This record gives sequence, structure tokens and C-alpha cells, in this order.
Amino acid sequence: MDNSAGIQASLAGRYASALFDLASENGTVTAVESDLGQLETALAESSELAAVTTNPKVGRSDARKALWGVSAILGVTELTQNFLGVLAQNRRLAELPKVIRAFRSIAAAQRGEVTAEVTSAHALTDTQLADLKARLTAREGRTVKLSTKVEPDLLGGLVVTIGSKRIDASIRTRLNSLSQAMKA
Repeated sequence: MDNSAGIQASLAGRYASALFDLASENGTVTAVESDLGQLETALAESSELAAVTTNPKVGRSDARKALWGVSAILGVTELTQNFLGVLAQNRRLAELPKVIRAFRSIAAAQRGEVTAEVTSAHALTDTQLADLKARLTAREGRTVKLSTKVEPDLLGGLVVTIGSKRIDASIRTRLNSLSQAMKA
């Protein structure tokens, strides 16, 4: 498997790599990726669940029981449930969001995909997203998945981040550049 050194070097990346290897062996990469998405949503929606994963006062067994209960409710695979148990036992539940991101990156790289984070001043239409996706796919030479967010401070235009590359075509940046040029 070809993972970037940056992912493998981080603690979360090592856990994600191990989980990916196990999921690959079992043929359940897609299911585990779906499970992790559900967990990410649950963490974002429940401050209590987030507290269980980050509070050092919560004991290992209590954290493990809580995550097993949440896993049962969400209907995650046995592999994901066992993985959460390992994180709880090793007191690494606070790393879960980073592990999820690293797992997604590894899975996407394995599928030949790259994720582009698109920030715009206003929500983009489906047509605009499809056009942007086609252009970025042609530019990158591999499948591009779009992750969008709206940031009104941009005033207009887009900021696209693919890996370490950033394409900033926002009006805010253009105005800042013009302001700097006028000061010189």
C-alpha cells in the first residue's frame, strides 16, 4: 500500500493505516469508511459523546462501554467497533477525528481519488459543482471529490485546496492584493 509519509508519521495516521490494512484484508474498506462517517457525524452532533472521547477523567472501560453502545446504535461493523475499543484501551479516543480524516485520505488515495476543499462566498449550484469537478479532474488527472463550505467573508469567487496546492480566486484576496499594491 502506498501511503504518504506524512500520514504514516502521525499517530492518527498509524492507527488509520492499521485500520485500513485490516479493512482491506476483510474487504470492508467501504463499510468501515461509512462507519467512520457516521461516527464523525455523531461526534459533531453530540457534545456528550465528544466529551467522552476527550475527557481524561473518563476511564478506559467507561469510554469503551460508551463507544460500544454508540456503535451498536449506529450499527457499525464489528471491525470498527473493535477498533474503537482499541482506541479507548490505549487512551487515544481524542485522536478519533484525525484518524477518520487520515483513513479517508488513505482510502481515497487507494481508489485514485483526491479531495478538493472548495470554499465559496455563496453556496454553489449543482451545475457549478459539476463543472468545477470536471475541470479539477482534468487538471489533476485523477478523480476529484469535492468538499464544499460557504464563507461569506470571501465576498465572491472561490478558494480551492487540493492537498498542499491552493488556488485562491476570491475577491477578498484580490482586494487585499490591490490594497498592498496601492500602499507600495
